[in-house]
Amino acid sequence: MCLAIPGRVLSIADDALRSARVDFGGVIKSISLALLLEARVGDHVLVHAGLGLQVLDEAAAHDVFAAVAELERGLAESDAVTDADTDTGPSS
Repeated sequence: MCLAIPGRVLSIADDALRSARVDFGGVIKSISLALLLEARVGDHVLVHAGLGLQVLDEAAAHDVFAAVAELERGLAESDAVTDADTDTGPSS
């Protein structure tokens, strides 16, 4: 199974790999847009292993960001429950 994450294209270099700087929620990474000749600055792209795979429309990107945020909330709640279960308090 692989996981691709959406990011917003900040800049694109005119090189063989179409190197691009992409913003993943505040984390800026360099990726290749060699497979996405249609991608432009400002577009949201789906990225896996440093390679842009698909240009997303604004609504699709928003849906993915919302799903990731929901997963993060669920994980945080699960961690809080686990921490509470392992807290045995003072020993008698």
